[in-house]
Amino acid sequence: MLKKSLGIHHITAIVGHPQENVDFYAGVLGLRLVKQTVNFDDPGTYHLYFGNEGGQPGTIITFFPWADAYPGKIGDGQVGVTSYAVPTGSLGFWEQRLKDFNIEYVKQVRFHEDVLQFKDPHGLQLELVAREDGEKNAWDFAGVHRDVAIKGFAGATLFSAKPEQTSVLLETVMGLEKVAEEGEYIRFIATGNIGNIIDLKRVATGRGQMGVGTVHHIAWRALDDVDQLDWKKHVEGYGYGVTPVQDRNYFNAIYFREHGEILFEIATDPPGFAHDESFETMGEKLMLPSQYEPHRGQIEDILIPIEVRNLHK
Repeated sequence: MLKKSLGIHHITAIVGHPQENVDFYAGVLGLRLVKQTVNFDDPGTYHLYFGNEGGQPGTIITFFPWADAYPGKIGDGQVGVTSYAVPTGSLGFWEQRLKDFNIEYVKQVRFHEDVLQFKDPHGLQLELVAREDGEKNAWDFAGVHRDVAIKGFAGATLFSAKPEQTSVLLETVMGLEKVAEEGEYIRFIATGNIGNIIDLKRVATGRGQMGVGTVHHIAWRALDDVDQLDWKKHVEGYGYGVTPVQDRNYFNAIYFREHGEILFEIATDPPGFAHDESFETMGEKLMLPSQYEPHRGQIEDILIPIEVRNLHK
């Protein structure tokens, strides 16, 4: 039986100074910082999670911030553009907000949709598109209220080193449906109502280089641990090497690199972000996995202090 992905669980990127990262995604875009923790493989580095009020799958962008690290190059083998969905009728609000914060942007039309394209402070390519799908985000912060707030991912644009093979993967392995072609892009849709539209650039344009301002990986949703193991068996059946399950505390994860060199993860929806702190206080303090808790003092001495600031103008 063909498995069908619901769509994006989260997207993880590499950025620069952590306070600049928080100021932009919380202070400008109005997202909720739902979790402060550390990179489990490098506990001297933050792992910051931003999303909607509940930190639900399909809304979460996560970051490894390395101040003064070398810049990356966006290219093949990466998510080239991360797309956010906002309520219909709200693009005017966002255009004005970008102007207020002196953020350069470009207006485009793609697949008959108006799109606002811009970059974050560290060069990550973002865009906003108005969509009916997806629940409104009840998080109200820094002048961004629920009638205009980012609902979650609209989707992503994949830059592949082997676009034809990535196209086959998206349809045959991940179960997305090819729905349109326009110019240099092919559009696919997953079965979920958020983070469900993937655009694939149909021509390879040069390999990317990992560093600040690039996406590290894109994660797809698994309903639970059982579904994730089913996905693992399913993907391996097509000849891909899949990692063992990794416990990421807020979800379990498996990884594989597809033939176009993009790193894919499949992450479980549960347990979510409120199991080690309350829903009301998510993201307010540094949370460490049990193996690092005895070293909290040493870790906090290494990490650059951050705070969520209301930058509304």
